[in-house]
Amino acid sequence: MIGKEIDKDSCTLDSLKGAYEEFRKKYDLPEFYELNKLFDIEDIDVDTDFLLRRIRRIIAERITGYSRFVDIILNPSNAPVFFFKLLKKLDSKDKDVLSRMYEILGNIEIEILSLDLDYSEEKESIFIKKIYKLFDKEIRMSFLGIVKKLGNGEDILKKDNNSSYFG
Repeated sequence: MIGKEIDKDSCTLDSLKGAYEEFRKKYDLPEFYELNKLFDIEDIDVDTDFLLRRIRRIIAERITGYSRFVDIILNPSNAPVFFFKLLKKLDSKDKDVLSRMYEILGNIEIEILSLDLDYSEEKESIFIKKIYKLFDKEIRMSFLGIVKKLGNGEDILKKDNNSSYFG
């Protein structure tokens, strides 16, 4: 029974890859593997007339999650208590990076709303390409730097107990 489930899942993934490949060629989209690696698009139901919209919505969920994470760091009033200790590891340079990312992510969310209200296959493809490049080249690396500082291995960068968060 397990073998049949794997085969079924494999066929579904292969179907998704095949359907995506048609759009990839038509709109010069990123390779399926690369997009899937960043945004986990492999669980999308292939039985849709709007595959690019579904992919964009998966990307939107990821973007919204990152935006909320930055919001908690920049405005920690409702953050869990353990978060305050982590935030002491960040300095004003990190705040500048986070503020810039927050603005970028906010602009992306506005663009997402626009796409939700006015569907166009071509606009969906342009958005996917744009976000893939932006996320892969800029957002992901900025997040990695911040997350490494927040992680347990960055005690060297930890601020003195007397200093406030962000300097």
